[in-house]
Parts: sequence; structure tokens; C-alpha cells
Amino acid sequence: MDPAETSRPASTREPADASLWDTPIVLAATPIGNLGDATDRLKRLLASAEVIAAEDTRTARHLARALEVTFHARMVSLHEHNEASRSEELVEQARAGTRILVVSDAGMPSVSDPGFRLVEAAIAAGVGVTVAPGASAVTTALALSGLPTDRFSFAGFVPRKAGERKKLLDRLITEEWTTVLFESPHRIAATLREFAVALGEDRPAALARELTKRYEEVLRGGLGELAAEAAQRQLRGEMVLVIGGGSAAGAGGEPMSLQELAGVVLDRVAEGVKLKTAAKETGAAHGVPASEVYDAALLRRRAERSAGTVD
Repeated sequence: MDPAETSRPASTREPADASLWDTPIVLAATPIGNLGDATDRLKRLLASAEVIAAEDTRTARHLARALEVTFHARMVSLHEHNEASRSEELVEQARAGTRILVVSDAGMPSVSDPGFRLVEAAIAAGVGVTVAPGASAVTTALALSGLPTDRFSFAGFVPRKAGERKKLLDRLITEEWTTVLFESPHRIAATLREFAVALGEDRPAALARELTKRYEEVLRGGLGELAAEAAQRQLRGEMVLVIGGGSAAGAGGEPMSLQELAGVVLDRVAEGVKLKTAAKETGAAHGVPASEVYDAALLRRRAERSAGTVD
């Protein structure tokens, strides 16, 4: 059991109004930054739950203290490494009448956070599950992006593996819907540059960071413009990338030649990226072997040096 998990005697069970716990499992959204976004329903659920399944029990305790909520629930962890095994246990407790509250570190559980497997298990077992809605980084960034909101898709975190990233980029080339993605701050500059290369420098996009917090900021423009700004600045905080739709014919136009890809690689090298890394990521984005892109970049750099155009 998680060291942070504790149990409380049954005598401390808090009374709960019937409407609050009509359903034994409740997924509740938590603030993504501003504590003022916590709903009254969330506070009452925290106070009256018998089990709180949290992505991080320490974060959940901190949230309860910050909201000045006294809770008597047994707290258990529910994260990506134990969700599959713990879900069955939680569903059985709910079937027996236990009031179970599910929270993630921020936002809505099951949206790129633990919760999906528990919902799946509850549905399969015929156990009731519902949601106490609230803050969401996905819809908040979408609303602030200035991009079309009538049709959109959420693709989670940008894949780290080159092959999976290429599949995503191939899909985005002709994706007509707005797409929302998460990315880590230390990877955002490289991701924006790779996306600009694959999807076009002028593909409209918005980068939202630190949403609802003191230093909230939304950068808007073409992917190339955002990539240049991210390379110049050391952006911090939680990142949400929103990309406008491309045309059905494809936003990338004709495939780039090796000479053009070599130019893209050298531009990234000028921004401080290692040549091998730039060649690998550029090749992956365009379906060209990294070795061919690397060799082309070396040849182009030598030619430019010979012509006196490179220091």
C-alpha cells in the first residue's frame, strides 16, 4: 500500500445528502491552477467520500487543505502503474455501497490522466459512475486559442518515439479539425520546429502555458513563428499546443527535396540543436532516412562554407 494511504474508522463516516452520492463512483475535476475554480460540489464530495482515489495522494491532501476541506476518507493511489489492478478493487467496494471519489492532480480524471480503466471496469460490472465537471486544460486552451472550436480532437501528449510522432504528423497534414495536444516545457521548442517543418511554417497554432495561473500566457501565430519564439525564450510551465486544421489536399504541399530538408536541419543547428538530432527528427517528420538527411546536411554545410556563406 502507498505510504501516503491511510484508513479511518467507520465512526468518522460523514453524512452525505442523497443527491450527492446517487452514484457510488464520482470522477471530479480539480483546478488546473486557480483554486477559485474549485466547485462547491467538489468540496462536498471531498468532505463526504469514504474512499478518495487520487493520482497522487500528497497532491490530493494539499488540495483539500488549500480548500479548507476536512475529509475522513481512506486515501488510495490510482495512477498509470496500478490503475488496472486497483480498478477491480474499487469497483467491488462501490458495489458494496462505498462512496468513492476519483481525482487527478489537475483537471478531469481519465482525460490523459488515470480514470479510464476504472470507468471501463465499472461499466462492465454494472456499477454506477458519474462526473462532477469542472476545469479542463483541453477546453480552456481551445477557447483561448482563437482557432475554430466547432470541431476539434484531443491527441494527448506528443509522442516521444519518432515513429509514433511521424504517424501523428502524417495525420495532421490533412486533419481539418483543430487539434489539442500536451507537451512538456523542455521539449516544446523542438516539437514546434518539427511540426513547422512537417505541417508548414504558416499553419495556424496557439501555445498556452500556465493556464489560469498568475503567469498565464497564450502565444498565437504560425507554427514557424511560435517555433522561433520558443527557441529564443525558455518557456516554463504546463504547455497546451492547439493546431489549426489543414486542407484536405494537405498542408505540406509537395514533398521536400533532400536539399530543402538539409536546409531545415541547418536552420535547427543554428538554433542550437545537434546535427544528428536535427537530421533524425527532420527525417522522421518527412519519412526520409535520417542518414540521408544527415549526409545531405553535411554536404550543404560544406558547400556553404566553401562559398563563404557560413562562418
